[in-house]
Amino acid sequence: MTRKIFLSTLFVGLTVLLLCALVFFGLQYSQTRDETLAALRREAVYAAQGIALSGEEYLETLEHDHRVTWIARDGSILFDSDDAHADRSQAEKPEVIRKSESTGEETMYYAVRCTDGSVLRLSRTLGAVRYALVTVSPVLWMVVLVLIFSGTLAFRAASTILEPVNSIDLDKPDASKTYPELAPLVGRIEEQNLTIREREEELSRRQKEFSALTDSMQEGFLLVDREGTVLSANQAALQLMPGCTAGESFTDRAKPEAAEAVRAALGGTRQELLLDDGERTVQLIVNPVTAGPRLSGAVILTLDVTEREQRERLRREFSANVSHELKTPLTSISGFAELMMHGMTPPDKTVEFAGDIFRESRRMIALVDDIIRLSRLDEDGFKTEWSDVNLYDCARDVLDTLTAAADKNKISLKLTGEPLTIRGVPQVVGEMIYNLCDNAVKYNKPEGSVTVDVSRVGEETVLTVSDTGIGIPYAHRSRVFERFYRVDKSHSREIGGTGLGLSIVKHGAMLHHARLTLDSEVGAGTTIRVAFPPEKTEEDKAK
Repeated sequence: MTRKIFLSTLFVGLTVLLLCALVFFGLQYSQTRDETLAALRREAVYAAQGIALSGEEYLETLEHDHRVTWIARDGSILFDSDDAHADRSQAEKPEVIRKSESTGEETMYYAVRCTDGSVLRLSRTLGAVRYALVTVSPVLWMVVLVLIFSGTLAFRAASTILEPVNSIDLDKPDASKTYPELAPLVGRIEEQNLTIREREEELSRRQKEFSALTDSMQEGFLLVDREGTVLSANQAALQLMPGCTAGESFTDRAKPEAAEAVRAALGGTRQELLLDDGERTVQLIVNPVTAGPRLSGAVILTLDVTEREQRERLRREFSANVSHELKTPLTSISGFAELMMHGMTPPDKTVEFAGDIFRESRRMIALVDDIIRLSRLDEDGFKTEWSDVNLYDCARDVLDTLTAAADKNKISLKLTGEPLTIRGVPQVVGEMIYNLCDNAVKYNKPEGSVTVDVSRVGEETVLTVSDTGIGIPYAHRSRVFERFYRVDKSHSREIGGTGLGLSIVKHGAMLHHARLTLDSEVGAGTTIRVAFPPEKTEEDKAK
């Protein structure tokens, strides 16, 4: 702005000076020419009088700085002060300023008729006039000085004029510190600043609301532009898709399958896929985002469906296992019954077959009972059955029940510890202890032992069931609490297990918020601990 004002001011000054110079030199040239012509006229009159008195002798003695030509009445040259350029045919030449044919210069002429009819002509080249103008050349230096002075003043004036304008604080403009003429502009700036602040506050508020909304989501939320660069990502998305932070390229940092899905969505096609890394399963839903007719990016929704997929897998396994477990005894029962129905069994085998049918039926009943128990545990169907349970007494009752089975294999049962009470569901606690002790007896060695201990460890009440049995291989320890999972299926079928005992223990522990741990060594035995948390006081419940 300062440069424009400076150049504009300087241009105006230069233009005015040039116009003044042109007018001055034009006037000076015109005045000098007129003075030169008047001088020629006077000298010509004086010279004509001198010729009338002395003739050519007068012209020869005449001192002059111009050309003098005396022309006879017949046009012949009687005298010419410049013989080198003498032209013998001058009778018809006008008395004007013209370009001389002899010298090639512009020349000013003046002629006067003498008393004898001859003509005396005086001429002077205009170079003399121009020389007269050179005498005023100092004026040009004055013009240059004036231009320099004008430029300095123009620069200072421009800086001074713009200083109040440049000093306006655009964030907090003050009309009192600038020109009154700029007050409307300052007012508009203040209004614009107010509008901008209001919009910024609105955008900030919406961004905070959006961030609070997306950060509170358990689902991951990512927004990418047309180039696949992440514009926004909430905390859940960063946990489910590590590395996909704002400003990073999703297609470069994500897994190839996810990157390909995003590219397809950026092409306008909705995508949905599952990513499974062995530990976690993530579902990706990618939708294209359009702004009018133009595709502007994509929205990526990520959901942790690990638990859902595990439940689905367990459901499929459970259905397959239940079908298998029920089909086996039903097949046996159907076969025995068919033989008996057609009278194809000898009398001495009828009782044996009836016993087989009874045992398979009991096995089916036990399996159905276990399934019902697991169903109730899954659905938390014991909300109204909570009471104080004495773990020591409950364990003693279970061991009394298993005494006959233990005696068959000469397995000793032992109960240690002290009477301790927890808050729980008596039926579930009893089934947990029974299944633990029943497994300890079934998978024990002949003449082995089973020890049940109830004790206080810190603030927890711990039930420990130890045996000297066959143990559990390390590779199977993480899965023995799954439904229908058996380490040795043939041995389990021989002893009549349903494969749901430890699964009932696991769900019972979850119901009581207990901590379940397992230690085992092949050939040395197994120890399972159930640590029940301390009972909450009324004050803790209120918190």
